[in-house]
Amino acid sequence: MTREEFPDGTEIAKWYVRTVKTGPFVFVAGTTSLDSKGKVRGRDAGAQTRVTMGKIARALRQAGAKMDHVTRLTIYCTDMRDGGAITAELARWFKKSRCASALIGVTALAVPGLLVEIEATAVVTE
Repeated sequence: MTREEFPDGTEIAKWYVRTVKTGPFVFVAGTTSLDSKGKVRGRDAGAQTRVTMGKIARALRQAGAKMDHVTRLTIYCTDMRDGGAITAELARWFKKSRCASALIGVTALAVPGLLVEIEATAVVTE
């Protein structure tokens, strides 16, 4: 089975890559609203979710997948009270399909100011 890697330049450590495709599976690593210079984009959880999902959509496209192929999301947030804003933003990205997901509260993320981190798994069956 072939394995392809798709870095996006915003990985904060050199030992991992944003996206890996192997067979029909596309795995997108925990993704945040950090830009390529390490700056947090988005002042609130909804805005950070929007930026993060844009990065995930681009990662999926690089690997030959699209949002309709996403089968699972894991969402980490630093304040569970932001769940409504996060899920409202996610609903904009998943209009045609639904996926399994989990929303998990954490005390902190890798960089101060980050409120949301999302990882995705997609299966390309076409």
